[in-house]
Amino acid sequence: MTEFVLVRHGETAWHAENRYAGRTDVPLTELGHQQAAALGAWAAGQRLDAVLCSPLSRARLTAGPAATALGLTPRVDERLYEVDFGRGDGLTRAEMAEEFPDDLAAFLTDPVAHHLPGGEDPAAAAARAIACLEEVARELPDGRVLVVAHSTLVRLVLCALLGIPLARYRQVFPALENGALTELRLLPGGRASLLRLNAPATTDRLEHHP
Repeated sequence: MTEFVLVRHGETAWHAENRYAGRTDVPLTELGHQQAAALGAWAAGQRLDAVLCSPLSRARLTAGPAATALGLTPRVDERLYEVDFGRGDGLTRAEMAEEFPDDLAAFLTDPVAHHLPGGEDPAAAAARAIACLEEVARELPDGRVLVVAHSTLVRLVLCALLGIPLARYRQVFPALENGALTELRLLPGGRASLLRLNAPATTDRLEHHP
């Protein structure tokens, strides 16, 4: 069984204003770079067989120190892109309420059946990311893999693999912290076990126990 350590990228320049960052390539803040360094320090003491990341720079830069510490080359996979938020990309909730109030209200009621206008179907986003994980699991059936991706995508993946309705991703997993670790064991038949959620990347608290 393959284990995946899923990490949301470090803090970005849009974090303070809580802007929806989908496909826009938003840079890391200084804190974001520090979180990437902390992830690298944690990874140096771990058994990890591969490092995967989204093509967006905030994910690649977060994954970089960990890959360097492990002596691995990060594998960039387009299936790990953040969900495309369409017209909502770059906007705050308040700005969406001005631009498309009815669509926003529908999204807040059911973010899967009524995804943001012009955006990606969250079910399709979850499916592409899970296909990536399953492919790696076939390649590394007893491996442990670090995956640096994005908040909404990871929460959708967690729901899909744990049998939670996708529409509840915002309620069940209200937040993934930047640079924190969520560990998942992929089981046969498209199932999974959640081993750890939102754990800080500190070398003294996150030793791996088989």
